[in-house]
This record gives sequence, C-alpha cells and structure tokens, in this order.
Amino acid sequence: MNVRRLIPTAAVAGAVALGLTALSACSSSDAAEGGSDGKLDVVASFYPMQFLAEEIGGSHVSVTSLTKPGVEPHDLELSPQQIGGLSDADYILYLKNVQPAVDDAVAQAGVKNTVDAAGLTTLENHGTEVDGHDHGAEEGGEHEGEEHTEEAGLDPHIWLDPVKYAEVAEGVGKSLEKADPDNAADYRKNTATLVAELNKLDKAYETGLKNTATKTVITTHSAFGYLAERYGLTQEGIAGLDPETEPSPARIDEIHHVAEENKATTVFFETLASDRTAKTLAKDLGLKTGVLDPLEGITDKSAGADYIEVMQSNLTALQKALGAK
Repeated sequence: MNVRRLIPTAAVAGAVALGLTALSACSSSDAAEGGSDGKLDVVASFYPMQFLAEEIGGSHVSVTSLTKPGVEPHDLELSPQQIGGLSDADYILYLKNVQPAVDDAVAQAGVKNTVDAAGLTTLENHGTEVDGHDHGAEEGGEHEGEEHTEEAGLDPHIWLDPVKYAEVAEGVGKSLEKADPDNAADYRKNTATLVAELNKLDKAYETGLKNTATKTVITTHSAFGYLAERYGLTQEGIAGLDPETEPSPARIDEIHHVAEENKATTVFFETLASDRTAKTLAKDLGLKTGVLDPLEGITDKSAGADYIEVMQSNLTALQKALGAK
C-alpha cells in the first residue's frame, strides 16, 4: 500500500470531532441514517462487504457503503462527515488492510458491533505470482496476520474465492444475529441461501476450469491469488497487490518469458484502474486483452449487476482465455 494513502491517527481523530459537529448535515450517501426506520443501521467499507450485508440483512438492514461506485477502494479518502457518522452506525462491516483510511476511522468510531471480515477466514501470503499449490503457513485474520499490511504479502482479496467468501458470509450472518436477535431466524435463512449460491458458483468454477489449454492467468492487479489457488491456476500479476504499483523492467521481462513459455493468450485488466500497462504489454507480445473484474465496485461498466453475475462473467472470460475444453 502506498504511503501517500495512509491517514495519520491524529488526523482521523480531528476529523471525527469535525464530523460530529457537522453530522446533522450528513446525507445518506455519506453516513448511516441512524435507524429512524427501525432497521439496523449498517455501514460497509466497500462493495464486497456491502453485498454480504444486503444479502444477509435483507429487509432488516439499511446499508450504506463508504466507497461510492466507480471509486477505486484502495484510494478512498473519507470526508469528515463519513468519519463522524461512523460512530452512529449500529453495525460496521469492513475488511482490514484494504483501505487504510477506513481502518483508522473504524478504530476511532468505537462501534460495539464492528466486524473485520479478515477475522472470519484465513489470509494467505500472495505476491505477483500465485499457483494452485500450498504456499506454506496461513495466518488467522484475528491474530498475527491481521497486524500485517499488504507489503508483507498478506492478500486481502478473499472475496474472489467463493469458498472463502462463503466462510465470511457465515460469520457475518452470526454477527448480525448477535447484533439484532429479534431477526436472527431471517439472518440464518438468508445466510443459508447466499452460501448455497456461493457453493454453486464454486462448483461452476471447478468444473469450468478443470480442463484448459493453459493454466496461466496474466493480470495487471494481483487480486486473484485465492481464486488461482482454489482452481489450480497460476496468477502472474504485472503489479503487486496494490493496483497502482508500477512494475519494474525486470518484472515486465519476466512476464514476457512466462507468457511465451506457458502459451498465455490474454492480458487481463480491470474496470476501476488504468488499462495502459495491460494494453502495452499485450501489444508487445501479440496477445489479446480482456477484463477480469476484481469486484471492488459495481458500475455501469461491470459485466453484471451484482457479485454473482460478475463472477459468472469472470468465469466465462477465464474459460475463453485459458482455452477451456
């Protein structure tokens, strides 16, 4: 994560004070409404957390995302109103080490029902290259691994693995039951429905990527490490876990070699970040370009209306690029 994105704790504390004085002017797009409609006031950090809260919470929750559609989540800067409004939320769902500004603000908010999705599954060490083999020790999100940043190699992109995302969904469901016991039965039902959908998605990926001409996936952003490991693929990221990291000349040369050796056909880019590097590399290698969406946000450019639809589109794109049989 780039240092320029980090917000000092003191600055966040000051923004909290400012935000509290301006809270009456907050719009629903900036902070939660305070539950005046009787619903649980939920604040989600960005789209993958928003989707879980909406699907599991159903009619019992009012969900606000801190990250507006079209904003690259890693680059998010919070307004004083957003920071101040966090303390009025009934429930906060976020994923630590994706958005430093959110991490700091959540720590200052002190909301009782605050859930870090990284603590509901395990985080793994991924870099620019990830294959479908065991990469050694995994670290629990609630323990030592949670204190590391992306520079240390812990990959936060757990939502791109349907199996891990289902684990997180189950944890979110239980936490909502605890936060709102009166509607616990509905949360359990909604969780079971979503987990069933994610299990179906997992089977579709497992079957659809079982037999392919190549296993090498070249991406600009190394967001697909968990997906690669789950389905026996090799992710070759041009950049690292931070989508704006500039690749070194040595890394570009390495990608050239890997692409030729493994008969890669496509360089994938994403909708919320620049496609310049992908297109330049693809042109140099005589390869195609394609979109592999890391699902950090849904916009009118997304190949689907929600998480499930975009993941299905990603599967189709992978099958085409890898020569699925």
